[in-house]
Amino acid sequence: MIQIGPYELPNRVALAPMAGVTDLPFRSLCAKLGAGLVVSEMITSDPSLRTSRKTQLRSRHDNEATPRSVQIAGSDPARMAEAARYNVDQGAQIIDINMGCPAKKVCRKAAGSALLADEALVADILTAVVAAVTVPVTLKIRTGSSPEARNGVAIAQLAQQCGIAALAVHGRTRACAFKGEVEYDTLRAIVDATDIPVFANGDIDSAEKAAAVLDHTGAAGVMIGRAAQGQPWLCGQIARSLDTGIKPEAPALATQFALLEQHIHDLHAFYGDFMGVRIARKHMGWYLQHQTRNNDFRRQFNSLSTPTEQLRLITTIFHTLSNKELAA
Repeated sequence: MIQIGPYELPNRVALAPMAGVTDLPFRSLCAKLGAGLVVSEMITSDPSLRTSRKTQLRSRHDNEATPRSVQIAGSDPARMAEAARYNVDQGAQIIDINMGCPAKKVCRKAAGSALLADEALVADILTAVVAAVTVPVTLKIRTGSSPEARNGVAIAQLAQQCGIAALAVHGRTRACAFKGEVEYDTLRAIVDATDIPVFANGDIDSAEKAAAVLDHTGAAGVMIGRAAQGQPWLCGQIARSLDTGIKPEAPALATQFALLEQHIHDLHAFYGDFMGVRIARKHMGWYLQHQTRNNDFRRQFNSLSTPTEQLRLITTIFHTLSNKELAA
């Protein structure tokens, strides 16, 4: 099993931190369904934003499974160190550093994967954060800034030297974002160059793909990102398949809709009616894309403005799809 500081993970499958996705309701559901590790949405290191509603919600850990991993983002070593201490005080048991996000609004602030271009600054940030807290510190990176500046191996070795406890690597550069082939050979080189646990990340959407990536790269585990959207059971499915060798089957339609109903209800409770209804829309869209090509359901759901209406429509959609399943 994978060891991160004092924490032994129950399996080799982690849920990737994703802004706007891995909030407390979603990551709690994924953990309940078998993800070995879940990581929060990134939290800014800017102390002036610490009291904002967004940061406050991202910092909540109500009844969250352990270990609680919180990702922080920023480019100033002192601020990152202070953010690490603050989040540990709020309940974080692992601090994860974001050097993997390719989003322009993050990179414009010289944060996320933009940091990979400055190895000296990377070292300063890692050293400052590791020294600031007594909990394990992990790091999420990409293979480099661009195909012409692929320094993932050097960054990984630097991370190990600075005391990083585990590494997650998305197998593309910042410039590639989510386009093109994943560099599984580069991931293999990073694994071979380090002695800390490495999670392989990028386009892993099934148990078969996870097994193939682990075999090719030699990584300790896999990290599932976009493929888990609308499929909170996916990490657990993959984990069980890796442990048993048995090909997983998707949950029955009734099970999926029971989980969806609980998830949407939890979003309403967590965010309140106004924001909860709006955030539920994107999650519902992800669920539906795995069930039907009929966009009418999505349009109907997006037009609703109250929690009661949304939950009622979920029941209607379930009965409609169930009847089609029985008739098939």
